[in-house]
Amino acid sequence: MDIADAIKNRRSCRDFLPEPIDESTIEQILQAAISAPSPANNQPWEFVVITNQDVKARIYAEADERRKALFQKSGWKWVDRYNVEFLKRVPVIVCVTGDPTKTGADMFTEGGGVAYQHACAAAIQNMLLTAYSLGLSSLWFTLFDKDVVRKILDIAPDRDPLALICIGKPGGELFVTPRKPLAEKVTYLR
Repeated sequence: MDIADAIKNRRSCRDFLPEPIDESTIEQILQAAISAPSPANNQPWEFVVITNQDVKARIYAEADERRKALFQKSGWKWVDRYNVEFLKRVPVIVCVTGDPTKTGADMFTEGGGVAYQHACAAAIQNMLLTAYSLGLSSLWFTLFDKDVVRKILDIAPDRDPLALICIGKPGGELFVTPRKPLAEKVTYLR
């Protein structure tokens, strides 16, 4: 598959078929993740692969609590309608965690100490594109309290749960989200 096609056509999915995903496919996706660039090649990522229904139900409960709290704080009507039930049905959830001590030289700059998050984001993008190339759909999900997810998944306190990546076969058509024109997002300094 052409990488430009994958970048342009991959879409976030919130409706997954409950069909299991075989372990070798998950390993292909994770192999792509660990091929991402990272500051000083520190490879700050770790992954927790979740297929257990009880654990997914606990993640769903946490996400639904965050959704309700966000609605109360923001008043955004779309949040009240946002359904996170798919977290119980998706076959695989991968929690991407980062090690803040593996951030590289930016730890010595003002506002630094975040490059480990950037590296994990690159790993996540690799996961999303690889899943798409394998005929799967995915979602980069962040509506959760890190401390609660850390407890649910027994993640060490010095690791930072950054995202939950949902992976499975799509249960329907994927919504095409509009993109703003390039001219609105780019400045050239000539």
